[in-house]
Amino acid sequence: MPINILMPALSPTMTEGNLAKWLKKEGDAVKAGDVLAEIETDKATMEVEAVDEGTLAKILVPGGAQGVKVNDVIAVLIEEGEDASAVGAAPATKAAPAPSVTPSAAPAKADAAPAAKPAAAPATGGGRVIASPLAKRIAEQQGIDLSAIKGSGPNGRIVKADVEGAPKGGAKPAPAAAAKAPSAAPVISSAAQFGEPEFDLIPHTSMRKTIARRLQESKQFVPHFYLSVDCEIDKLLKLREEVNAASPKDGPGAYKVSVNDFVIKASAVALMQVPTANASWSDDGVKMYKSADISVAVAIPGGLITPILRHADKKRITELSMEMKELAGRAKQGKLKPEDYTGGSFSVSNLGMFGIKSFSAVINPPQACILAVGAGEERAVVKNGQLTVANVMTCTLSVDHRAVDGAIGAEFLAAFKRLIEQPLAMLV
Repeated sequence: MPINILMPALSPTMTEGNLAKWLKKEGDAVKAGDVLAEIETDKATMEVEAVDEGTLAKILVPGGAQGVKVNDVIAVLIEEGEDASAVGAAPATKAAPAPSVTPSAAPAKADAAPAAKPAAAPATGGGRVIASPLAKRIAEQQGIDLSAIKGSGPNGRIVKADVEGAPKGGAKPAPAAAAKAPSAAPVISSAAQFGEPEFDLIPHTSMRKTIARRLQESKQFVPHFYLSVDCEIDKLLKLREEVNAASPKDGPGAYKVSVNDFVIKASAVALMQVPTANASWSDDGVKMYKSADISVAVAIPGGLITPILRHADKKRITELSMEMKELAGRAKQGKLKPEDYTGGSFSVSNLGMFGIKSFSAVINPPQACILAVGAGEERAVVKNGQLTVANVMTCTLSVDHRAVDGAIGAEFLAAFKRLIEQPLAMLV
């Protein structure tokens, strides 16, 4: 009998995803292990492999569809000897496919919502043509009669693309037409009414929606407090230079350790020295983690992801550096697996490479702490009553007060500062 292919849950937080594209087409033979499609989850773009063998008889959700719910039927597979015409009677056909929105770089597409019905003539009500504010603005500027245009949007709504394709210089609506509904207020675009500049609307990706939801929940429900400390990094910079000088020139064993690698290592070792900071809140109790699994924020196109360096306290600095480089590369390619970014006990976010002196990061639930790292810079400092210059880096710890108290957060930062300022201590 026909086999339903369902929208898979490719991460613990995934409730819906975008079906980026099909790699098989209707009528293709499918073997177990064949890659069927690419799915854009809330974290990355991942390949979906076939579990069964047969023929791809029917694709129910086309490539480019957005917001496809987990466990929705997206296609039907038939086994050898079965008739593809019988697929119409299969239970799979009862599933309603998610609306299809094909991404495009053309700004005209952003103004149009996915059409659920065939385009109809522009609907009117009370003498008013139904059109988007941007389409009305363009028509007004170019003297185009909207009543003579057939809309391609939902229910015949006229959108930007329809107006741009209309003949230029057409006659504006006659004054008599406007007089038919003297009581109706003129429809004015937000740009004309409030001075808002023109814009292109970029649809939200699943990742951006998830980031927005999780960070909003974090600020709403997690009681943040913040602790900052200035760390002198002259010894760290010298040690980094010596470590990198010992690297092979090229080949698989070559490495280039960064300041952020030392920050990750110092965070992990400090968590082992102050284990009460390596915690998170749950309704049943405070979870005390036994290993320092450091989530590191990586900026990727359209969002942010936090791949995890597990047992970072036990790894050499060069090992952490190479692993972080590999994870960041796969993150930017959308090739991370769920196990690469699921979990973690503590987060590090570094904006120092952008010249940011200091900032406060939003906690990444369910974790209780995230360390925001600023740029190292030369500053005037006082030592033994004498004014001198040192390279200083400001680090700010955001803390969930439900799981970690102020004194514990301060104790962690003190341990972190000692390790950063005496970096040999974290390498032995």
